[in-house]
Amino acid sequence: MTNRPSRYARVLAWLDQHLIRKLYTERVRRTILQSLPFWVASILTGLMAVSYEALFAWAEKTSFAWLQAQPLLAFGVVPIGFLASWLLVYKLAPAARGSGIPQVMAGIELSNPTQHGKTAYLLSLRVAFVKVLSSALLLVSGGVIGREGPTIQISAAIFRAVNRLQPAGWPQLSRQIALITGGAAGLAAAFNTPLGGIVFVVEELTQTHITHFRTAVFTAVIIAGMTAQAILGPYLYLGYPVIKASSGWFLGVVVLMALVCGLAGALFARTLLWLNAYRRRFTTVATQAGWVAGCGIAMAALAYWVGTDAVGTGKPIINRLLFQPDELAPWYLFPVRYAGMALSYSSGGAGGVFATSLSAGAILGDGLARLTNVAQADHNLVIMVSMVSFLTGVVRSPFTAAILVLEMTDRHSAIFQLLLGGLVAQGAASLVDPVSFYEHLKAGFMAEALGQPGSPAKTLPNLSTRE
Repeated sequence: MTNRPSRYARVLAWLDQHLIRKLYTERVRRTILQSLPFWVASILTGLMAVSYEALFAWAEKTSFAWLQAQPLLAFGVVPIGFLASWLLVYKLAPAARGSGIPQVMAGIELSNPTQHGKTAYLLSLRVAFVKVLSSALLLVSGGVIGREGPTIQISAAIFRAVNRLQPAGWPQLSRQIALITGGAAGLAAAFNTPLGGIVFVVEELTQTHITHFRTAVFTAVIIAGMTAQAILGPYLYLGYPVIKASSGWFLGVVVLMALVCGLAGALFARTLLWLNAYRRRFTTVATQAGWVAGCGIAMAALAYWVGTDAVGTGKPIINRLLFQPDELAPWYLFPVRYAGMALSYSSGGAGGVFATSLSAGAILGDGLARLTNVAQADHNLVIMVSMVSFLTGVVRSPFTAAILVLEMTDRHSAIFQLLLGGLVAQGAASLVDPVSFYEHLKAGFMAEALGQPGSPAKTLPNLSTRE
C-alpha cells in the first residue's frame, strides 16, 4: 500500500473536520469516529448479502431448469462445473474453498498485532470475489451447497477492508472486533436473523466476553439487517408454518428426534473430515482434478436419478415439507442429499453447509415423524426440531441453530422445544466427536496462513486439499 490516503479515507477525514468536530463534544466525536466505518461496512454487507442471495436464487433456478429439460446433460455439466469451481479456487484464492466460517475463526485468532498481516490470506477482497464466483458456479452446475457460510466470510472481508482504510490518527476498534462484527452482520443479513447473528458471535466465533464488543456487534447486525430488509422487505426465510406448542409426553419425542438427528449431523461432519483427509493423498494437479471430476460424475448420477431434489440448497424441500404435508418425501431422499452435500463440499470449490444441513434435518425429521406416527398437528414441530438438531450435530452451536430456526419461521411458541432439541443434539454429537467440525478446519487454515513447515502454504499442489 502507498502512503497516500484513499479516497474513502479522505471523505471520512473531511466529514470529521467539517461536520463531526463542529457538532459534537470530543467524547461523542471519538465514539462516532470509531463507529462510522462499521456503519459503512454494515451497509455494504447488507447490499452484498441481497445481491449474493439474488445470484444464488438465479443459479439454483437455472440448475433446476436445465436438469428438468435435459437430465442427461448432468453427466457433462456437473463435472465441468465442479472442475471450474475448484480451478478458480485453486489458482486464485485457496482460502476461498469450503464454508468460510473456519476461515473467519482462524482470522480472528490471527488478528493480534504480531500476526494480523496473515489474515489477508484468509479474508482479502480477492478471496471474497473468488468465493462468490466459485460458489455460484458450483450451484448452477448442480452442487448441493448453501450461501450462509460464504456470506459470513465475505462480510468479514468487507469489514477488514473498511477497517484498514480508516484515516491515520482515527480511534480504531481492534481488527479482531472488526472480524467478529463482520461475521455477525453476515449471518444476520444472510438469514434475516439479527438475534441469530448475535448469538452466533457469542457461541461460535469467539470466547471473548461480549462486553468488549457488544455495541459494535449490535449496531452492525441492525444496520446490515435493515439494509437487506429495505430491499427485500421484512421477509421470513421459511414463512409461517402451522405448529402446536406441545408438552408432556411429546417432549420425549423431541428428545428422540434430537438424539437421532444430532448423531446424524455429527456423522456427516466426520464424513466430510474423512473425505478431506483422503483427498490429501492426491498431491499433483492431475490427481486432484481427477478427484474433483469423480465427485462431479457421482453427483451427476444422483441428479439424473432423483432430479431437482438432489441438487441446490434444499430450501424448496423445506418449504414443501412444512407447507405441503400431504406430499411425501421419498425414503431415499435423505441419503441422496447426504451424499450430494459430501460430494459438493469435498470437490474443493466454495460453498457452505448451513442451509443444506437444515434441509437434511428437515427431510430426516419428516421421515422419522411418519415412521413413528407422530400426529399431524405435531409434524411441523418435529421437522423444526430436527433441523435444529442436525445443524447442531454439524456445527455444535445449539443456541445459534435454535434461534435461527425460530427467527426464520417466527414460531416463538416453539422456543423451548427448539432449545431442548439443540442441547440434546449437542450432547449426542459430542459422543461422536468432542471437537466441532469448524474447529477441525480452523487448525488447517491457521497453518496455511502462518506458512508453517509442512503446511499447504509451502507446497502449492496441496493448497486445495488441506481442510
